Amino acid sequence: MCFSLRCACLPLNGFSLHPMSIHTLLSSLRAPIVQAPMAGAQNHRLCLAVSEAGGLGSLPAAMLSSQDLQTELMALKAGTHAPYNVNFFCHTPPLPDPARDARWQQTLAPYYRELGLDADSIPSGPGRVPFNHDSADVLEAFKPAVVSFHFGLPTPDLLARVKGWGSWVMSSATTVQEALWLQAQGVDAIIAQGLEAGGHRGMFLTDDLSTQIGTFALLPQIVNVVRVPVIAAGGIATTQGVAAARQMGASGVQIGTAYLCSHEATTSALHRAALQSPAAQHTALTNLFSGRPARGIVNRVMRELGALSQQAPAFPLATAGIAPLRAAAEAQGLSDFTPLWSGQNAASVQNISATDITRDFISAWQAAD
Repeated sequence: MCFSLRCACLPLNGFSLHPMSIHTLLSSLRAPIVQAPMAGAQNHRLCLAVSEAGGLGSLPAAMLSSQDLQTELMALKAGTHAPYNVNFFCHTPPLPDPARDARWQQTLAPYYRELGLDADSIPSGPGRVPFNHDSADVLEAFKPAVVSFHFGLPTPDLLARVKGWGSWVMSSATTVQEALWLQAQGVDAIIAQGLEAGGHRGMFLTDDLSTQIGTFALLPQIVNVVRVPVIAAGGIATTQGVAAARQMGASGVQIGTAYLCSHEATTSALHRAALQSPAAQHTALTNLFSGRPARGIVNRVMRELGALSQQAPAFPLATAGIAPLRAAAEAQGLSDFTPLWSGQNAASVQNISATDITRDFISAWQAAD
C-alpha cells in the first residue's frame, strides 16, 4: 500500500526520476519518512531496511573513501530498486592554525598522560573531506534518487553535476534565512533541522548558536516562506511527533535517534547502553569531538572541559586529538571520550528492526491525514 500526498503512487521497482517532482518522489513512498544519515552509526543495511519498508533510507558518505562509497552503493543497488538518499558534508576545509593546534594538544595532555598515551603523537590531516569531484565520479554511475547535503551546498559546478544526472537535492536549514538561501540556489526540498536534533548542526550562514530554535518553532516559519517541500527534523522520535509534524505543514519527517538501537544500525555497544540509560536525558551541543557544534549525551570530557570550547580546532580537525583518547578509553569499556550522538528525545529508542520502526512511523503519518 502506498500513501499519496498529491499524486498517484509510482512503482518502486524500475523507479524513474523523470518527469517527477520532489513532491511526487515523496508520494511514491508508503509515507515520506526519511531516515537521517548517521555517519559512524550505520552503513547500507539500515538504508536498505528503511527504503524496503517504504520510507526513504539514507547512506551517510561524509566519512567514506571513494572505494568505500563504491562498495556501499553497489550493496544498495543489489539490495533494492526503491529510492534512497546519499548524504555528504560540504564544509570549507579550514586553513592550518598551528597555534590553535598546540593549545588543543595542551588541553588534552592530562588525559593522554592518564591513559598512557604520547601527546606528541597526535595525528594530523584533513579529517573529513567535503563533497568533491572524486565522490561525484563514483555517485554518477548510480544516480541515486536523492542526494542531500549538510552545512549548505557544494560548489555550483558540483551542484550542477548532481542535478544534471537527475538526482533531487535536499539540504539542511537551521534558520529561515538558511532556508531562503537554499531555495534560491535551487534545492528541491529543505530539511528544517530543529535544535533538538542529534549529531551535527547543519548551520552554515552563521556560527551564532543563539539563532538556533526548536523544530516546532522553526518548521512553520520555513513552511510559510518557501515554495519547496519542507522535511521536519529534530526531536521527532515517536509516532506522536510524526503526526504533529504533518499537522504543522511538513511534507515529510527525518528521523535519526529512533534508529540508533535498531538491529541494522552499527551503533557501538557503549553508545547503545548510553542511549538506553538515564544519561540520555541530558544532551548538549558540543564542539569537542569534531570542532563543530553537535548534540550528544553529556559524558566525562564534556563535563570537565565544558561542552563548547574555544580551544578546539576548527571542524573537522578536532577529531584527530580526541580519537586516540576515545580508542584507549573504549578499550577499557569507557565512553569518556566517545561522541554519543543523540537527539533530545531518546526515551523511546528500541532494540528492534528498522523495518518495524519505519512501519510504525508510516502508520502514524497515514493516520494524521
